[in-house]
Amino acid sequence: MKNEQQIEQYFEEIKKIADTISREDIDRAIELLFDVWKNDNQVFFCGNGGSAGTATHFMCDLFKVTIVKDKKRFKAFCLNDNIPLMTALINDEGFDDLFIEQLKNLYRAGDVLVCLSVHGGSGKDKAGLWSQNILKAMDYVKKHDGKTIGFSGFDGGAMKDVADVCVVVPFNATPHVEAFHVVLQHLIAFRLKEKIAEYNE
Repeated sequence: MKNEQQIEQYFEEIKKIADTISREDIDRAIELLFDVWKNDNQVFFCGNGGSAGTATHFMCDLFKVTIVKDKKRFKAFCLNDNIPLMTALINDEGFDDLFIEQLKNLYRAGDVLVCLSVHGGSGKDKAGLWSQNILKAMDYVKKHDGKTIGFSGFDGGAMKDVADVCVVVPFNATPHVEAFHVVLQHLIAFRLKEKIAEYNE
Protein backbone atom coordinates (compact mmCIF):
# COMPACT_ATOMS: atom_id res chain seq x y z
CA MET A 1 0.00 0.00 0.00
CA LYS A 2 1.34 3.44 -0.94
CA ASN A 3 1.73 6.19 1.65
CA GLU A 4 -1.09 8.17 0.06
CA GLN A 5 -3.49 5.23 0.40
CA GLN A 6 -2.52 4.61 4.01
CA ILE A 7 -2.96 8.29 4.90
CA GLU A 8 -6.38 8.41 3.26
CA GLN A 9 -7.47 5.20 4.97
CA TYR A 10 -6.38 6.46 8.39
CA PHE A 11 -8.29 9.71 8.04
CA GLU A 12 -11.38 7.89 6.77
CA GLU A 13 -11.27 5.68 9.87
CA ILE A 14 -10.92 8.72 12.13
CA LYS A 15 -13.94 10.28 10.40
CA LYS A 16 -15.89 7.09 11.06
CA ILE A 17 -15.07 7.34 14.78
CA ALA A 18 -16.16 10.98 14.86
CA ASP A 19 -19.46 10.06 13.21
CA THR A 20 -20.30 7.12 15.48
CA ILE A 21 -18.97 7.98 18.96
CA SER A 22 -21.64 8.56 21.62
CA ARG A 23 -22.38 12.26 22.03
CA GLU A 24 -24.50 11.42 25.06
CA ASP A 25 -21.59 9.84 26.93
CA ILE A 26 -19.32 12.79 26.15
CA ASP A 27 -22.01 15.14 27.45
CA ARG A 28 -22.35 13.10 30.64
CA ALA A 29 -18.57 13.24 31.21
CA ILE A 30 -18.57 17.03 30.79
CA GLU A 31 -21.46 17.47 33.22
CA LEU A 32 -19.94 15.15 35.83
CA LEU A 33 -16.67 17.08 35.74
CA PHE A 34 -18.55 20.37 35.89
CA ASP A 35 -20.27 19.13 39.06
CA VAL A 36 -16.82 18.36 40.50
CA TRP A 37 -15.78 21.96 39.88
CA LYS A 38 -18.99 23.39 41.34
CA ASN A 39 -18.69 21.21 44.45
CA ASP A 40 -14.97 21.97 44.92
CA ASN A 41 -14.02 18.30 44.75
CA GLN A 42 -10.82 16.79 43.34
CA VAL A 43 -10.20 14.97 40.06
CA PHE A 44 -7.65 12.17 39.75
CA PHE A 45 -6.36 10.75 36.46
CA CYS A 46 -4.54 7.53 35.62
CA GLY A 47 -3.59 5.28 32.73
CA ASN A 48 -0.96 2.79 31.60
CA GLY A 49 1.41 3.07 28.64
CA GLY A 50 0.30 5.62 26.06
CA SER A 51 -2.81 6.21 28.15
CA ALA A 52 -0.57 7.35 31.01
CA GLY A 53 0.69 10.12 28.75
CA THR A 54 -2.87 11.10 27.88
CA ALA A 55 -3.82 11.03 31.56
CA THR A 56 -1.02 13.52 32.29
CA HIS A 57 -2.07 15.69 29.34
CA PHE A 58 -5.74 15.60 30.42
CA MET A 59 -4.79 16.59 33.98
CA CYS A 60 -2.67 19.44 32.64
CA ASP A 61 -5.51 20.80 30.51
CA LEU A 62 -8.12 20.45 33.24
CA PHE A 63 -5.75 22.21 35.63
CA LYS A 64 -4.69 25.09 33.35
CA VAL A 65 -6.94 25.41 30.29
CA THR A 66 -10.04 25.79 32.46
CA ILE A 67 -8.68 28.76 34.43
CA VAL A 68 -11.08 31.70 34.28
CA LYS A 69 -10.18 34.96 35.99
CA ASP A 70 -11.87 35.47 39.36
CA LYS A 71 -13.33 31.94 39.32
CA LYS A 72 -12.23 29.04 41.49
CA ARG A 73 -10.03 26.45 39.81
CA PHE A 74 -10.07 22.71 39.26
CA LYS A 75 -8.10 20.57 41.71
CA ALA A 76 -6.56 17.99 39.36
CA PHE A 77 -3.88 15.35 39.98
CA CYS A 78 -2.37 12.52 37.92
CA LEU A 79 -1.50 9.25 39.66
CA ASN A 80 1.09 8.12 37.09
CA ASP A 81 3.44 11.11 37.24
CA ASN A 82 5.61 10.49 40.31
CA ILE A 83 8.13 7.90 39.12
CA PRO A 84 9.92 7.31 42.47
CA LEU A 85 6.59 6.85 44.26
CA MET A 86 5.23 4.60 41.51
CA THR A 87 8.26 2.32 41.47
CA ALA A 88 8.29 2.14 45.27
CA LEU A 89 4.63 1.16 45.34
CA ILE A 90 5.03 -1.38 42.53
CA ASN A 91 8.08 -2.86 44.25
CA ASP A 92 6.35 -3.20 47.63
CA GLU A 93 2.64 -3.54 46.82
CA GLY A 94 2.55 -4.85 43.24
CA PHE A 95 1.42 -3.28 39.97
CA ASP A 96 -2.27 -3.99 40.56
CA ASP A 97 -2.30 -1.71 43.63
CA LEU A 98 -0.31 1.15 42.07
CA PHE A 99 -3.23 3.58 41.87
CA ILE A 100 -5.37 2.40 44.75
CA GLU A 101 -2.49 2.91 47.22
CA GLN A 102 -2.17 6.55 46.16
CA LEU A 103 -5.91 7.10 46.43
CA LYS A 104 -5.82 5.86 50.02
CA ASN A 105 -3.68 8.90 50.82
CA LEU A 106 -5.36 11.53 48.65
CA TYR A 107 -8.97 10.64 47.92
CA ARG A 108 -11.90 12.34 49.66
CA ALA A 109 -15.58 11.45 49.41
CA GLY A 110 -17.15 13.12 46.40
CA ASP A 111 -13.97 13.13 44.31
CA VAL A 112 -13.86 11.77 40.75
CA LEU A 113 -11.40 9.35 39.15
CA VAL A 114 -10.81 9.54 35.39
CA CYS A 115 -9.23 6.42 33.88
CA LEU A 116 -7.93 5.91 30.35
CA SER A 117 -7.42 2.45 28.89
CA VAL A 118 -7.48 1.34 25.26
CA HIS A 119 -9.00 -2.06 26.07
CA GLY A 120 -10.85 -0.97 29.22
CA GLY A 121 -9.22 -3.58 31.44
CA SER A 122 -10.00 -6.55 29.17
CA GLY A 123 -7.56 -8.89 27.49
CA LYS A 124 -4.19 -10.19 28.63
CA ASP A 125 -0.63 -10.82 27.55
CA LYS A 126 2.46 -12.37 29.04
CA ALA A 127 2.16 -10.14 32.13
CA GLY A 128 -1.40 -11.30 32.77
CA LEU A 129 -4.65 -9.36 32.69
CA TRP A 130 -4.41 -5.80 31.38
CA SER A 131 -5.05 -2.69 33.49
CA GLN A 132 -6.34 -4.36 36.63
CA ASN A 133 -4.80 -1.47 38.59
CA ILE A 134 -7.31 0.86 36.92
CA LEU A 135 -10.30 -1.36 37.63
CA LYS A 136 -9.25 -1.70 41.28
CA ALA A 137 -8.90 2.06 41.60
CA MET A 138 -12.37 2.57 40.11
CA ASP A 139 -13.84 0.06 42.51
CA TYR A 140 -12.18 1.81 45.46
CA VAL A 141 -13.61 5.20 44.50
CA LYS A 142 -17.10 3.84 43.93
CA LYS A 143 -17.05 2.14 47.34
CA HIS A 144 -16.06 5.43 48.98
CA ASP A 145 -18.79 7.75 47.70
CA GLY A 146 -17.06 8.91 44.54
CA LYS A 147 -17.69 8.81 40.80
CA THR A 148 -15.65 7.37 37.96
CA ILE A 149 -15.24 8.30 34.30
CA GLY A 150 -13.69 5.89 31.84
CA PHE A 151 -12.24 6.46 28.39
CA SER A 152 -11.76 3.22 26.51
CA GLY A 153 -11.91 1.72 23.02
CA PHE A 154 -12.80 -1.48 21.19
CA ASP A 155 -16.00 -2.74 22.92
CA GLY A 156 -15.36 -0.74 26.10
CA GLY A 157 -14.01 -3.70 28.06
CA ALA A 158 -14.67 -4.28 31.75
CA MET A 159 -14.40 -0.53 32.37
CA LYS A 160 -17.67 0.05 30.54
CA ASP A 161 -19.53 -1.90 33.22
CA VAL A 162 -17.64 -0.37 36.17
CA ALA A 163 -17.51 3.35 35.34
CA ASP A 164 -20.35 5.74 36.09
CA VAL A 165 -19.68 7.26 32.67
CA CYS A 166 -17.67 5.52 29.97
CA VAL A 167 -16.79 7.17 26.66
CA VAL A 168 -15.89 4.38 24.25
CA VAL A 169 -13.98 5.08 21.06
CA PRO A 170 -15.76 2.55 18.81
CA PHE A 171 -12.78 1.23 16.87
CA ASN A 172 -10.61 -1.88 17.15
CA ALA A 173 -7.15 -0.37 16.77
CA THR A 174 -4.92 1.00 19.54
CA PRO A 175 -3.48 4.01 17.63
CA HIS A 176 -6.96 5.23 16.69
CA VAL A 177 -8.27 4.87 20.24
CA GLU A 178 -5.29 6.62 21.81
CA ALA A 179 -5.38 9.43 19.26
CA PHE A 180 -9.09 10.04 19.74
CA HIS A 181 -8.75 10.09 23.53
CA VAL A 182 -6.59 13.20 23.05
CA VAL A 183 -9.27 14.74 20.82
CA LEU A 184 -11.85 14.07 23.55
CA GLN A 185 -9.79 15.51 26.39
CA HIS A 186 -9.26 18.72 24.44
CA LEU A 187 -12.96 18.98 23.63
CA ILE A 188 -13.93 18.40 27.26
CA ALA A 189 -11.38 20.78 28.78
CA PHE A 190 -12.25 23.66 26.47
CA ARG A 191 -15.98 23.10 26.91
CA LEU A 192 -15.54 23.16 30.67
CA LYS A 193 -13.72 26.48 30.43
CA GLU A 194 -16.71 27.91 28.56
CA LYS A 195 -19.14 26.56 31.14
CA ILE A 196 -17.09 27.98 34.02
CA ALA A 197 -16.94 31.38 32.32
CA GLU A 198 -20.74 31.38 31.85
CA TYR A 199 -21.56 30.14 35.33
CA ASN A 200 -23.02 32.52 37.91
CA GLU A 201 -23.09 31.16 41.46
